[in-house]
Amino acid sequence: MDPGSVVFMGFMASLCASAGTALGSLGVFTIRKLSRPMEDGLLSLAAGIMLAATFFSLLLPALEYGAENYAWKHAGPLAVAGGTFLGAAILFIIHQYVPHEHFSRGREGGDTYKLGRIWLFVTAITLHNFPEGLAVGVGFAGGEVKNGVTLAIGIGLQNIPEGLAVSVALLSVGYTPLRSAMIGIASGLVEPVGGLLGAVAVASLEMLMPWALAFAAGAMLFIISDEIIPETHNNGNQNLATFTLLGGFILMMLLDTLL
Repeated sequence: MDPGSVVFMGFMASLCASAGTALGSLGVFTIRKLSRPMEDGLLSLAAGIMLAATFFSLLLPALEYGAENYAWKHAGPLAVAGGTFLGAAILFIIHQYVPHEHFSRGREGGDTYKLGRIWLFVTAITLHNFPEGLAVGVGFAGGEVKNGVTLAIGIGLQNIPEGLAVSVALLSVGYTPLRSAMIGIASGLVEPVGGLLGAVAVASLEMLMPWALAFAAGAMLFIISDEIIPETHNNGNQNLATFTLLGGFILMMLLDTLL
């Protein structure tokens, strides 16, 4: 498959995945308030989908590409390990210096004094959505349409509860349903940007595929471990959060194997 087709498919698939955020955000017109257990359960479900996507659609293909493209048999696993760590490290650095706000743990990173609460939420959402778009884009590495489509479906599904949770949270602090929904929808538009960058990277240089796939996986693993799990285990709903995460993992695993 020619590089142009890979880039186009990666961009369009990540754009479709961002529609999940829009769909969830529009739910604010019918669901005005989420109970804490429901919010934790929905976010954990999203985390489970992300976790399975990380393993089945990113890390395993990365190891396969490494074995095919590197002469030294240990180069592939080392590249995947390095890419995974690099993806997590970049997200860690961003979190340290970019102000953003957690749903229950409050503000984190940089100087938040001059930033309005709305932009803190938007920044937090962006930190989540960009690596997800990147993951969809690199999922089409080597013209792997099945892998990319599966990733797009999984990421799109997990975007629905995230979009809903964010819009309802904005509604709870005084924003109108329309404004809450529009901010939620706009936050998802960063995914196609990540998808385009990821697709361009893997289409330009085949040797980058293991690194790009692993980088996206590392970024998503960091979000799951540093953001979502602490959030959902911080309110006495850790058992619910654990089993909904497992449910999300199983759902994505079935999508990956049945599609």
